[in-house]
Order: sequence, then C-alpha cells, then structure tokens
Amino acid sequence: MTRKILLVDDNSEVRNLLRLTFSFGDYEMREASNGADALSAITEWRPDIVLLDIMMPGERNGLDVCREVKQNPDIKHTFIIILTACGQEQDMHRGADAGADVYLVKPFSPQALSDLVAHHI
Repeated sequence: MTRKILLVDDNSEVRNLLRLTFSFGDYEMREASNGADALSAITEWRPDIVLLDIMMPGERNGLDVCREVKQNPDIKHTFIIILTACGQEQDMHRGADAGADVYLVKPFSPQALSDLVAHHI
C-alpha cells in the first residue's frame, strides 16, 4: 500500500534530501515550500505523514500549520513530524503545544528519519 508523505521546507536542498531519503520506499510524495501551500495540500491531498519545517516565508509558519491541522477534526489524525533547526527547549515546547507528534532537530540522520516514518506508518 502506497503511503503519502508531504515534504514541507522552504529550502529546496532539504526537500531534495527528504525526497531521496524516501525514494526507496513505497511512498507517494508531494512538496510545499511555505505554510499556506502546505495547509492546502494537507486539506486536499490528505497525506499520512507531514515532514514540516517551522521557519518558512509567508503568513503561516510550520507551528501555525501544525496547530491548524490538529484543530481541524477532518485532518487532525495527520501525523506531523516537525523537522527544524530550532532546537532550544522552548522551541520543542512550542512544537508540542502546537500538536506535533514528533519534533526533530536538524541536522538529522536520514536513516533514523526513515525508520521513524516506517514505524509510524
């Protein structure tokens, strides 16, 4: 069964790394580079997992997106992994408060991330 992963990061190099990381599995992937596009994709496409950066351009950052998803009864089951350079303890608390299922700090191990996703799918 093909699982859907949404890759959300304003840095195309990070999205490329993520795409490569999951290219060997049975995954369908889409990408977004800002919060507004991410929220639209989540609402319309209904991914199983979202890999979500916090710091992005536009009106919505990753925490805003996460909060909106988790407050929406139709999509609140979406598994969200925050993948960010914001690694302070207060950042992690904000991620948890927004409803993130997992909070990972960059740099990350692609293998560990792949294993994490496989475990939760």
